[in-house]
Amino acid sequence: MCSAPAIWLVIPVKPLDEGKSRLAAFLSIEERAALSRRWLLGVLQTARSAACFAGQAVISRDPEVLALAAQHGAVPLQETGGDLNAALEQARAEVCAAGADALLALPSDLPLLTVDDLVALCAPAELGDGVVIAPSHDGGTNALLLRPPQAIAFAFGEASYARHCALAAAAGLLCHTYRSDTLAWDVDYPEDLLVTGR
Repeated sequence: MCSAPAIWLVIPVKPLDEGKSRLAAFLSIEERAALSRRWLLGVLQTARSAACFAGQAVISRDPEVLALAAQHGAVPLQETGGDLNAALEQARAEVCAAGADALLALPSDLPLLTVDDLVALCAPAELGDGVVIAPSHDGGTNALLLRPPQAIAFAFGEASYARHCALAAAAGLLCHTYRSDTLAWDVDYPEDLLVTGR
């Protein structure tokens, strides 16, 4: 278990009817929404099973997402606008106010995520300040742990793994890379569904 320091999990979620637009030629809007809902609930359940977190927060513009979060023990945060990085900044302020010593930002579309992944991501936070990054299979960032929560700016987007590494180096912080086949796969394209089995 990694019960200390107080690590908060933050999951940003697009509105269910807006998510996974790159799959629009392959799946209907209802099918995409159903997958997004299932993946979010899977991440929340895996996080509970990992027992690593002082709290979980879901930030979204979608009332249905926020209701699901509350039903499954997460703090719902109404996103006030902006892009993914702005949403994470908003969530960071909230969890810092709640007493977080560290923050793990995690997308919701990680159908292969395991308890072991979360325990391994959290473990370095017990050693002191630093950054832990799990790269995606295409050079993005599928998990970003920060201790303290304000350690670096959020720089999610294309090729964000390299940007997050550079920000950690510029801040003089230890930066761990966590590589995991199960965590590396998010779902952006139809071929990703074949790997994840939906």
